Amino acid sequence: MNKPARELGKWGEELAANFLIQQGFSILAQNVYTPYGELDLVAQDPGDTLENTIVFVEVKTRRSRRFGYPEEAVTSSKQDHLISAALHYLQDHPELEDDWRFDVIAIECYQNQEPLIHHFENALSGQ
Repeated sequence: MNKPARELGKWGEELAANFLIQQGFSILAQNVYTPYGELDLVAQDPGDTLENTIVFVEVKTRRSRRFGYPEEAVTSSKQDHLISAALHYLQDHPELEDDWRFDVIAIECYQNQEPLIHHFENALSGQ
């Protein structure tokens, strides 16, 4: 699988969305642009102990571990942008529930192999 980085990222986001749907999540939005950055996926987790939790999902897709695991790309600076973007999104959507969290979906895709999908729930703090 030799995809340019942008195409690989889009492919990973679609794979992550489908993965979440299979887990019972509802996808509310994809590729949401805010003044603070992009939110890859906004979903709702009906199976969470806090009913209907809004989940902001950062998706990281990699072809190799040359630069580390995909989830390691969610740096503290990236986390700050994600938190600001999520708060902006919530201000624009007051109808949404008060309970929310951040998840990271890390996808590793190696040539001629099925992608490895790792879902890290409640991956960021700052709520």
